[in-house]
Amino acid sequence: MGDHYIPSSQCRDIRSFIDAGVIRLCRMKAVTLSLRDIKHVPHGETLDPIGPRSHDSTFSAATSIPGHIPGITNMTPISRVSRPNHRLVFPARKHLTSSFTRAVRASAAQPNLRFFSTCPSLRSASASTPKTHIFHHVAPLRTYRRDLLLNKRTVGLVPTMGALHEGHASLVRHAAAENTDVFVTIYVNPTQFGLNEDLASYPKTWDSDLQMLHKLDEELASAGHGRVTAVFAPSTKTMYPTLPPDSSIPGVGSFIEMRPLGQVLEGASRPVFFRGVATVCMKLFNICTPDRVYFGQKDIQQTRVINRLIKDFHLDTQLRIIPTSREADGLALSSRNVYLGTRRRNMGIVLYQALRKAESQYRVGKRSRGDILWPAVDHGNKMVLEQERMEPGQRALFEVDYLSLADPDTMEEIDHVDETRGAILSGAIKMLPIEEARDGEELGVGEGKIAVRLIDNIVLDAVK
Repeated sequence: MGDHYIPSSQCRDIRSFIDAGVIRLCRMKAVTLSLRDIKHVPHGETLDPIGPRSHDSTFSAATSIPGHIPGITNMTPISRVSRPNHRLVFPARKHLTSSFTRAVRASAAQPNLRFFSTCPSLRSASASTPKTHIFHHVAPLRTYRRDLLLNKRTVGLVPTMGALHEGHASLVRHAAAENTDVFVTIYVNPTQFGLNEDLASYPKTWDSDLQMLHKLDEELASAGHGRVTAVFAPSTKTMYPTLPPDSSIPGVGSFIEMRPLGQVLEGASRPVFFRGVATVCMKLFNICTPDRVYFGQKDIQQTRVINRLIKDFHLDTQLRIIPTSREADGLALSSRNVYLGTRRRNMGIVLYQALRKAESQYRVGKRSRGDILWPAVDHGNKMVLEQERMEPGQRALFEVDYLSLADPDTMEEIDHVDETRGAILSGAIKMLPIEEARDGEELGVGEGKIAVRLIDNIVLDAVK
């Protein structure tokens, strides 16, 4: 389903129209109509559907209705029945309001009594038929979100840039466990890419992303959890309606910057990254108004930026941070892993190995920066030298960007860990392009020519 959504507010308008005294439904059984199926009958007279067309499955259509509401007659019937056998009555106006109220109350005691509707009902969270709405524009998504709010449903938002993998699926599962509805956004945000970064080559896998979400929604349905009910895939013109996105510094446009939080570590290596992240997340939060938002721990500094964004701008949403999803050997899942190929992928685990060595120091009681980080630094240096000694057709060269021991809130470097607060170990490496490919070697997307930045982290928990 695309951007076409009939809000329940229209349904309420129609119900008010009925309640005001135009028509009444009386003792109907398994009959569903739209207003265009009712032809004009003077007050006090009746329309018997079992007349000349009793053999047909529909009533005769007409557009002349007392007190006509513009646009109502263009709505299509929701369902048809083989042989309606009850009357549609147009009694005197003075009795209509109370009669309709009694009819609505009677429906609660008669499960087989159905009234007509002009919009799709909001299904329960455990409904078996997946029905994911795909939105490309803001207005229809907001209308749909308003409907969910009026029906006391909750929304969990999972922002993504597409190229979905099991890490994203984990976020969706957690969102579905806490909310009736899950919104997934798919948008490659240009303002978080620097001028020399991989925006043009970032993987775009729309069809496979939708297939993955469909299968995931079926899984959620069978488990009785919330459902993926909306995918928001806007254009850049939709997300940046006034000026084109600008990744230069200082840049032209409307931005949100988190200083100094967004200027250290990843922010130092990628100066516009967190400006773009904070800006696009503020836009998505304003558009989707989620009850909860879900981010992976792999992007640990990003979660701190989002937490600060929510706090400083008094956003009415809760942040959920989900543990990093990993391969069997510990490599953190990332959309960029498709670039690695076999050789660089096997070497990419070096970052997690280094962080684990630092973590082990904390576990045995070390608290100073030097004591905790030196095994990680030593491991990284040894692996760099080992690769440099190998032949070009065998090695996978990489550079260490940083290894960090930082405050758990500000991400600023610390010399000593306060064990009542804990700390964050994090790092980044760049896997360099393959120098010489071997015959038949699996090189990944881009034939091994694209440098791949890998990040990872481990949270050092406070000691209780």
